[in-house]
Amino acid sequence: MDLTPYVSKLSAELAVAAEAGGEDARALAERLTAPLDSAVRLMLLEALSSAADEITAELAPGSVELRLRGREPSFVVTPPPTDDSYFGPALPAPPATVAPTPVADADEGTMARINLRLPEQLKARIEEAAAREKVSANVWLARAAAAALDSTPAHQPGNPGHIGGQQFTGWVR
Repeated sequence: MDLTPYVSKLSAELAVAAEAGGEDARALAERLTAPLDSAVRLMLLEALSSAADEITAELAPGSVELRLRGREPSFVVTPPPTDDSYFGPALPAPPATVAPTPVADADEGTMARINLRLPEQLKARIEEAAAREKVSANVWLARAAAAALDSTPAHQPGNPGHIGGQQFTGWVR
């Protein structure tokens, strides 16, 4: 997608508006046109990215990605699957105890994409927790998911915290 016509149109509109202000305003508009080019392109990219995110949210499990090559953005559309093969067979029950496995960083191994809808309040709490640990929300969520999957659930019989259907934690005097 070529952004140049949109940037040129905005520059032309700025020049027309400056004509009403006289010679000084026209000269100022001419001096501002070049520096505004990058800012306008960035704002257009942010708007396109937000639009792609909104479309992806509605298209899930399909997606729309905005990719940038050089100075030109392009869209990559992945339509949702048309059959039930997307969901695959039912997963077997996990074993009672699972050895913890380290979570790979984003640049290690094959990565998969998942669309997750969260309440705004939960999303804000996740972002705050990730910021405290100085990692991205994606890395924080991957670590939280791995920790949840690698730990023995408290409700399983045989777990030291499981006593007659109740779990107790804390200090006693």
